[in-house]
Amino acid sequence: MKITEELVDYISQLSRLQLPEEERAAMAAELERIVAYMDVLNTLDTADVEPLSHVFPVKNVLRADEVAPSFDREALLAGAPASDGQAFLVPKAVE
Repeated sequence: MKITEELVDYISQLSRLQLPEEERAAMAAELERIVAYMDVLNTLDTADVEPLSHVFPVKNVLRADEVAPSFDREALLAGAPASDGQAFLVPKAVE
């Protein structure tokens, strides 16, 4: 596929990048190399390759959820400037 400077202009507009005039030809050559490499990858036989989402095996590294008693509500609210016995009372911030 031939990458023209007009196509580079279009791609830079889509990506909202301002490409200086002197870099347009270099960017066209770079994009041509990328497309050429994608053509090489398209020739590979991947029929027996299983799709994967990660290169390395992914396992859950989080601890298991366990039911545990919560903190004492009265002790938590003891240092509050204002409370209703169930929750902190704060000034209204949004109208």
